[in-house]
This record gives sequence, C-alpha cells and structure tokens, in this order.
Amino acid sequence: MHKLGPVGRADALVDISRLTSAATAGHGGLLVISAGPGEGRTALLHAVAQHAVAQHAGGFTVLTVSGFADERDLPYAGLRTLLAPLATPSGLDAGDPLAAGIAALSLLGTAARTRPVLCLIDDAHLLDDHSWRAVAFAARRIGASRVAIVVSVPAGAEPPGFPVHRLAPLGPAAARRLLAAHAPDLADDVAGTLTEIAAGHPGALIDLVRGLSPEQRRGYAPAPETLPPDSPLRRRLAAELHTLPPRTRQLLLLAAAAPDASPDTLLSAATLIESGATTHDSGSAQQGRAARDGGMTSDSEPTTTGGAAEPFGLGDFTAAERRGLVTVTAAGVRFRGPLMRGVAYHEMPVARRRSAHAALAAVLAERGARLPALLQRAAATTGPDAALADDLAAAAREADPVVAAEAGRYAAALCPSPTEKAGLLLAAARSAWLAGRPHRAGQLIRRIPAAGGAARVRARALTAEMSLPEGRPGARDVLLDVAAELAESDPGTALEALALAGESACRSGEQTRYAALARRVAAAQRGDEAPAVTLTFHHVAGLACIADGDEPASFARLRQAVALADRVAEPGPLLRAATAGILIGDGRRSAALAGRAAVLAREAGASVLVPQALELAALAGMASGDYPAANEAAMDGAAIAGGSGQPILAGAHLAVLAVLAALVGDRDTALTRIASVPDGPSRPMCEWALALLDMVDGRCPAAAERLLAVVSAPPGPGSALLRVAVVPHLLETAAQAGMREALEPVAAAFDRWAGHTGQPGWLALRDRCRALRAGDGEAAADHFETALGHEGEAGFPRAHTELLYGRSLRRRRRNLEARTHLRRAAETFQLLDAAPWAEQSIRELRAAGERVETPPPSGPALTAQQERIAALVAGGATNREVAQELHLSPRTVDHHLRNVFARLGVRSRTEMARQLTTR
Repeated sequence: MHKLGPVGRADALVDISRLTSAATAGHGGLLVISAGPGEGRTALLHAVAQHAVAQHAGGFTVLTVSGFADERDLPYAGLRTLLAPLATPSGLDAGDPLAAGIAALSLLGTAARTRPVLCLIDDAHLLDDHSWRAVAFAARRIGASRVAIVVSVPAGAEPPGFPVHRLAPLGPAAARRLLAAHAPDLADDVAGTLTEIAAGHPGALIDLVRGLSPEQRRGYAPAPETLPPDSPLRRRLAAELHTLPPRTRQLLLLAAAAPDASPDTLLSAATLIESGATTHDSGSAQQGRAARDGGMTSDSEPTTTGGAAEPFGLGDFTAAERRGLVTVTAAGVRFRGPLMRGVAYHEMPVARRRSAHAALAAVLAERGARLPALLQRAAATTGPDAALADDLAAAAREADPVVAAEAGRYAAALCPSPTEKAGLLLAAARSAWLAGRPHRAGQLIRRIPAAGGAARVRARALTAEMSLPEGRPGARDVLLDVAAELAESDPGTALEALALAGESACRSGEQTRYAALARRVAAAQRGDEAPAVTLTFHHVAGLACIADGDEPASFARLRQAVALADRVAEPGPLLRAATAGILIGDGRRSAALAGRAAVLAREAGASVLVPQALELAALAGMASGDYPAANEAAMDGAAIAGGSGQPILAGAHLAVLAVLAALVGDRDTALTRIASVPDGPSRPMCEWALALLDMVDGRCPAAAERLLAVVSAPPGPGSALLRVAVVPHLLETAAQAGMREALEPVAAAFDRWAGHTGQPGWLALRDRCRALRAGDGEAAADHFETALGHEGEAGFPRAHTELLYGRSLRRRRRNLEARTHLRRAAETFQLLDAAPWAEQSIRELRAAGERVETPPPSGPALTAQQERIAALVAGGATNREVAQELHLSPRTVDHHLRNVFARLGVRSRTEMARQLTTR
C-alpha cells in the first residue's frame, strides 16, 4: 500500500499496512492518525480507501465516515453512517451506549468472517459522542477479529488508549515531488520558496501552487509570501485568529513581525502603539507617524490616539496559548508553525503592519539592538532612504548569512542608485545561498537591474557556483568566462571564479585556457594579501601547473596552500586547502582541514558549506584509510544535505557510503545506498562500489571494465581523487583478467603521483601495485615486503596487501610464509567486520595447509558501525528504523546486531542496553 499513497507519507502507510496485515491474519486493532490543518490526514485516508481493496487477495470491506461539527448533537449519526453498508445496529433507538457498542462489535465481527473489514473515520473528534463511545468500545475488543480501524484527528485531540501515528511535515524532497505533480513547469527557485512557506504542509503546497500566475510559476513575477486569500487552509487559520481578543491579536501581529523578539519587547511595543506615542530613538519622524496613524486595530475597532493606556501583560497571550496557537517562553513567542505566523501577519492591513514595525524599531533601538531595529525601520519605511540603506549594508557585513540576506534585501529596496542596488542585491543573494536558501538567492539575482554593471557578471559567477554541488553542466565553463571577463578589472572575483572552476584544469579541452587565465590573474598579486587570498593564489597556481603537466610544480604550490591553512579562519578558503590536501595525497591533513571548515561554517551560519565540507572530510578519510571517520562524515553529510533539500549532494555522500560498504564486502548495504543515489555526478563513485562487489565475488574482468570506465571518463566533481583512488583496484583486477600491459600508462602515472605525495599509505599502495605488475615471483615478493614496511600503514589496506602477498606466496608453494600473512589478513578483516574478505583469507589459509575454524567475533570491542547500531537499538529503535537512519539494509543491521551480542556476551536487547549504559 505504501508505494501507492500520497507523496511523503510512506511511513504512515507502512504503519497502516501493518495494521491491515495483522487484521487479515485475525489480529484486529485501531490506529489513530494525528496531524495539524493541511498536513494531509484526509488525503491519506482517501488513499488508503482507494487501495485497500487491492492490498490483499480477496480485498477488504471498506467502511467510511467523516465527522461534522453540526452533527455532534445527533446521537449515533456517525455510527449509523459507518455501518450502513452492513446493517443498522440494534439498540440505537434505546440510546444504550453499551448495547450500541456490542451491536457494532457484532456486526463488524460477522462481516469480517466473509472478508476483512477496514473502517476509516476522518475527523473522528467531530463524531457525536455516542458514536465515538461505541466505536471505542468495539475497538478495544476486536483483537481476535479481522477488523482494522483507522481514525484521523487533529494534533492534540488524540483519544487516549490507542496507538498514534503523528504525521510529520513533508521533507524538502517530498515537497518538491508534490509540487512537480501539480505544476511540472514550476521554476526551481519558486518551488524552493513555496516549500519554505508551506513548512511541509501538503495542503498548503497545493493551495500555494494553485494560486500562482503563469509569470509566478516561471519566476518572472515575485512569489507569494503566504497562502493566497482564497485558500481554504488560510481561511481556517484566519478563523482561529479572529476569535481572539483584540489585545491578543495585537501581540500576535507583533510576534509575527519580529519572530526573534522577547515577550517583553513585544509587550512594550504593543503598549507604545496603544498609547499612540513613540520615542525620540525610533529613528525617524516617519516611524512615529506610522505608529500613530496605522493603529493596531481592525477596521471595526477604535484606534487609540492618546491618553493613558493600560500596559500590556503576559496575560494578554493567554487566549492564544490556550488554543495552542503560540508558545510563550522567556526566549520568545513561537507560533504553532510558520503558516500560522504568515497568516497572523498578512491578515492585517498594510498600515497596521507598518505601525507594528515602527513601534518595534523604537523599542529595539532604545534597548541597543541596532541591527534588529534597522530591519524593523526598513520594514516600516516606504520610498528610497539612502542613509538607512547604508546603515543596513554596513550592519549586514557583520551579521550571520540569514540576517545579512534580509538586511541586504531591505537595503537594496531603499537604495536610489541602480549600481549600488545591484551590488546590495548580489551580496544579499550570496548570503541567502550561504544560509541554505538558494531559491531566495535566485530570486534576488533576478532583481539585479540591467544597469548593474560588473554586479551582473559576478551574479553569473554566483549562479554557477550554486550549481556546482549539483553537477550541472556548463557551470565551470561559466566560471572560466567570468574569470576571463574580470581578470584585469576585478582580479579578486576572477581569482575566486578560477578557484571554483577547479577541475576544469583537468579537462583536456580547457587545460590551456585555464593555465593562461591563471597567469593573467596572478599578475595582479601584490604580495601583501591576506592569508586566505594568498592561499587561493597558490591553489589556483597549483591547478594551473596540473593543466600544464608540471606535476612537481603543482605539488609545490598546493603544499604552500595547505601550509597557509593554519592562518585562515574562513570555511571557503579552508575547503580549498582541504582540496589541495587531497590532490597532494595528504588525506589526514585534508580531513582535519575539512572538519575544521565544517565547524566554522556551522558557527558562521553558512549552512550550505557544511555538507560540502563533510563530503571532503569523508573523501579524505577514505583516502587516508580512516574508514570509520569517513563513514561518520558521510553519514552526517547525507542527513544534512537530504534534510536541507540538496538531493544531489546527499547522493554524493551516499555514494561514498556505498563504497565504504563495498570495501568491506557488505553487498546489501552497498546496493541499498547505490539505489538511493540520483543520476548525476556521483554515478562514477557508484561504479567503483559495484566494481568492489565484483572483486568480492571474484568477477575480476567485470570489475576491471567498470574501473577502466571510471578512469577513462571525462573529469567531473570529485574525479581528481576518484581517478587516482581506483587505480590500485584496477591494476589488481586487470592483472587477474590479463589486461596488465594495456594499463601500463595508467600504472606509470599512478607510480609517479604516489611518489610525489611522500605519504606512507600511497607509497604502500604504489609498491603493492608494483608487486602485482612484477615479472617474477622474487621481484613481487620484494615489492610486497616494501609495501608492508611503510610506517603507519595499517587497517583495511594493509590487510588487503597481506592477503594478496599470502596468495602470491601460496601459489609459489611457499606455504609456511604465506600462512603468516594470510593469518594477519584474516584477523584484521574479522576485526573490521569485513566478512567476505575474512572468508577469502581463511580459504587461502586452508589451501596453504593450515587447519582453521571460522572463529567467533573476538574481543568485547565494537567497531564504529556496531557502536552506532547498538546505541540506536538501545534507545528503542527497531532494526528497520536503524536501517533507515544509517542507510543500511535490514539484513546488515541484523548481522551487525548478532555480532554485537556475541562480542558483548549478551542475549537480548535489554541486556545489551544495560551493559552499554554501564560502560
């Protein structure tokens, strides 16, 4: 059933499917679906009704009823409607609740003997009391019947004693799918704006998209700021607000206008408006007039223009709190959701909104909150105000990206100069993008005037930069065009564009152009730049040397970029340094820099950079052989990118996780993760994972073909590391598939690159590859010994080298020496939970003449993966929930859990949880 239901409701449909499956087997029950207005509970029940008949062989008898407020005083109206297809229960006329409940139970039980019964009750809280009591009576006693009952109620109205599934808001990806179903022509940034406004409410999304004009759909006209006036959901929310006392509504308007303000600030602003006064600190006479003339009352309410007014107090929030519309704490006033806040604001006339902003500006200015006061002043101001625009622009430079974007937007609206307006809009767009709101950034970019000059060129660069994580074609070409256009007039922007273009240096068609552009931009370097700028110059110069084919010079410049990273505290340049670290093979240093960039990006509010930094950290961890750290970074990055509506970037993390699973031979998890990666730039990484699974199964020719395609493919995001990292596996499979000579140029290039890195891990892999290419056994043995002799080489890569060396020795009948290496390999693979590789090592050991039993997992220590699984299970998660959280297959979770039990010496989840809490 869950594959056919509404967008984003798979979890609820899974629970309903469990209920109906249990009912089919003779274990009936009742499930409550709880959700707020517009969150999709009615649509969910409609979908269940449509597909219930087809779910099981024989189908269901489906009974439906909806509660209505004007029928709550009609005894048994709901029960009669629900059971009408069966018969009218006896005892209803007598008005005996017990008799009615017994009759309903009897009718349902009788009908269920023919085929299972599914009762769907929408708005159960509006059923008449007699009907609900009869339904509840029957529900408590249908355990042995083939009857399933699903009821929907608003959040907060859940009946006690029954299991509840609370519908969660739709995630960004599900919201986008719903919008695409209703408006396939919707522009991406418009879809992002609607998703943000709706806050995961399906009903709101549908109302919003239906209210768009053709120009709004394509982004040529401003998107709406809240639900359209004719929206049924807006009317419902507005009705709740209109029942509140006038003073409470005044406070809610202020709370909607200043969502971060404290209750005390709101109370002071409300009192100021009520008195019709303002302070000399409000910032302008215009504010005072707005506060006095706008009033705070509706058209039917008198406006106070003077005299003593009763101060507002916290008690004026009480009516809204009791209805669950807001929550008031010392930190602020929080609405039930963004939709309610939007309706509370836009239901008020514009004059009242301006007066609210003016009063808030006065109170905030008096309390020294400069930037919040400026924002409120801007919201209350109409027409140009160059001085206020300058103040906002200056304050925005010190603010976090969310506030800076808002300040820049207001400053641009107040600025009379088209050129300055263009620069302010561009700065606001960059801040919006850094804050994780690319849809807002796109709309701000569209507003840059034609007379914006260089700002329009820089806007093209920003648009391309925003496209890079998604791997959109042409983005790097645009960056090179911008660099060429601004190389002399704006070398700083040109330098940034070249740094972002990055891997264009690896593309055969762009190498000469990239190097030439880098030389033009480098001519503007003075030598006294800040460390972050100097780092970027070295980074770009290193990429230019790659384009020129000068590998030693490239390593020298990229090492200088990495060395400067300790003097830099901005996440963007640190990401470049981390990329440089990967290019020179210093995975550990790169991982540390990327991790630091992620922390700084979080602290600065640059949320869009966090998953990018975590992707670099994961790649660097994998390159350095620190698979647990790589797994942690990729897991966090997938969650953040997926939760913020960046499916392509989430796919990049899932592709890394797929490779990590494939490396240890976890086929089910690797395939589960690959299936979740969308088409795009991460597919080559998925091919590497599939090749690793081929290697585990002994299909070396198939693995070699996949890996050769990865190495031969045109460069793309992340390909610089990928084209190097797969070479050891390519050469291993090619040697066994008889393709060794054809890959000699690839092997020689890897040999040179690994030698330049000077890193033990890469040098060990270089020597392992030399061993696989050696012409005779003695030469191979020398290379294997050298590979194992590199200091610091450990973990999975070393175990794999031990396996290959042991296998080589066994085939040369040097069984005694082979056993030592194969035994070490088997022990390491077992510790790492790499079961297929451990089994290969044990098979080789037996072939070398050693009698060996497959040992149980040794020692009480858990792997990082097992620790994470154990913690989730100890917290009450089911195996399926753990699998969803960690992007694993359920069978893999079960396998790890059995190993956890064995290593801890426990036999149940309860014992495991108890032992974990005492460790």
